[in-house]
Amino acid sequence: MAQLLGHTLGTPGYSLTEALDLFAEAGLDGAEIIWQNGYKAAIPEDDGGEVRAAVKRQAGDLGLRIGCLTPYVTDLNSPDQEIRRRDLARIQAAIEVAADLECPRMRMYGGTLVDATPADEIGPRWTYLVESLHALGSIAWSHGVVLCVENHFSTMTVSATDTVRLVTEVDSPGVGILYDQANLAFTHREGFEEAINLQAPWIRHVHVKDLEFIDPHRQLSTSGVASIDKASRVHMSRMIGDGILDWSAIIDRLRSAGYDGSYSLEYEYRWNPQDLPDPAVGFPESARRLRALVGAASPMPLSLSGPASVVTQSPVRSDGARTGDGR
Repeated sequence: MAQLLGHTLGTPGYSLTEALDLFAEAGLDGAEIIWQNGYKAAIPEDDGGEVRAAVKRQAGDLGLRIGCLTPYVTDLNSPDQEIRRRDLARIQAAIEVAADLECPRMRMYGGTLVDATPADEIGPRWTYLVESLHALGSIAWSHGVVLCVENHFSTMTVSATDTVRLVTEVDSPGVGILYDQANLAFTHREGFEEAINLQAPWIRHVHVKDLEFIDPHRQLSTSGVASIDKASRVHMSRMIGDGILDWSAIIDRLRSAGYDGSYSLEYEYRWNPQDLPDPAVGFPESARRLRALVGAASPMPLSLSGPASVVTQSPVRSDGARTGDGR
């Protein structure tokens, strides 16, 4: 049965303890927790185990599941071998944390690919990323964790097409896909039907958020992976149901494709607080809306022809301007 998670990206003013309390009060089933130093609602990378142990106790007391751990590690495809080794070690440490929390999923960036990346670096960066994820996937799988590569700007997996290409080349049961239709929308990649059809056999986690365009015709230009400079923004964050994405149709299509995993409310209050209600208001209302949508989705899965036939389709690439708004 699908579980609904609250993402601590949405609780920047809260301690991790307060964030978990909020998620429980909002009627959510669990949490997606950031793993990063310097963020209040996170398990620090340099935690000696005290925070992790407290999270386990509190989650157990509240009846919450830690459904996903989210590191901010971006250089698994770096041409600099020392930087790449450093981030490989960081992800291995995060896998240990996830396993201790009995957390089955971990969000992964598809490396880094920003606008300023030299053209002659792109091929080697892809090779390094495949190698890194193949090695890490084996480690994760042995710990009961699946690494979920996100459809995300400024990475090598901006589009659903490229994300499928990556996971098929990695070819590990420990590496799947984190499907994020909002990210696909504001980067003008695939609409939801095409994105789900392409990725369905590998989708292991889903981020739920909504948006409105500031300028639907302007292409996003970025210099970093985690967030977007205010001057470069092409969209505004919205609660689900208040933006352009048809989440009823998206969830119904996911369900019919056989997906019954977690839906994480990636409430982007950390990056865009001016766009959204206070988390104390936004999380309960978003949870109510998402619960209603998941409950109303079609229970009858359609048959899928399998990974090989999905990959051999001929998707429209990002060269053609897409709104990708899910309508």
